Amino acid sequence: MGTQGETGGVEARWERLAPGVARRRMPGWDESVGAIAGRTGVLVVDTGATLRAGAEIRHEVTQLFGLPVTHVALTHPHFDHVLGTAAFSHAQVYGAAGVERLMASEREEIRSTAVRLGVDPVEAAEAAAALVVPQHLVSGEFVIDLDEDGQQVLLANVGPGHTAHDLAVLAVGRDGAPDVVFCGDLVEESGAPKAGSDAEPHAWPAALDRLLTLGGQDALYVPGHGAVVDTGFVRKQRDELAARFGTA
Repeated sequence: MGTQGETGGVEARWERLAPGVARRRMPGWDESVGAIAGRTGVLVVDTGATLRAGAEIRHEVTQLFGLPVTHVALTHPHFDHVLGTAAFSHAQVYGAAGVERLMASEREEIRSTAVRLGVDPVEAAEAAAALVVPQHLVSGEFVIDLDEDGQQVLLANVGPGHTAHDLAVLAVGRDGAPDVVFCGDLVEESGAPKAGSDAEPHAWPAALDRLLTLGGQDALYVPGHGAVVDTGFVRKQRDELAARFGTA
């Protein structure tokens, strides 16, 4: 654990969403990272844009909960969400089925995109060389029991949409707390969702329908970038995407 001042700074950077559930908006690309704690370990959602960012996330999560990071879930394969994963040694890494092949084959593309969008070239090369691809692949839904007391995390392959391999992470609420859904970049609050060359726009509204079914009416939805939103925001963004891409 750090000093009292260091711990206070960590607390200020992390937004508590429910007991044992927190998220941080990272500097630079404003990507969301999440943490869901059980009794003996923590699942981290996304790992930042560099190994340095990943190490900082690991250190801060350990300070917040006093527990090691035992699981990592990657919401999609863009650089600002995956390049810090090698900082989480011994963690079990999860992703949507097929993302492992894409990440392995497009390591250079991930690196070059990171540099083009502002990552230091040396840091980008270091992170790409150490890139960790998920060992545990989710085709439909998969439940992780983080502790014997019943803290459950549901991983759901809800894509394609923003990419061909979009994974949502649901922290199941306990003792009256809301469910919390980590959406990746399927949802963005700080601007219009970005549809790059790897997006599947025709399928994106349906992915948001699945996301809404997963979380339900009263859940909190954590976008890939921006402030936490509610069901109404996600539904509105779904309709805007349908109009934008000419889908139902």
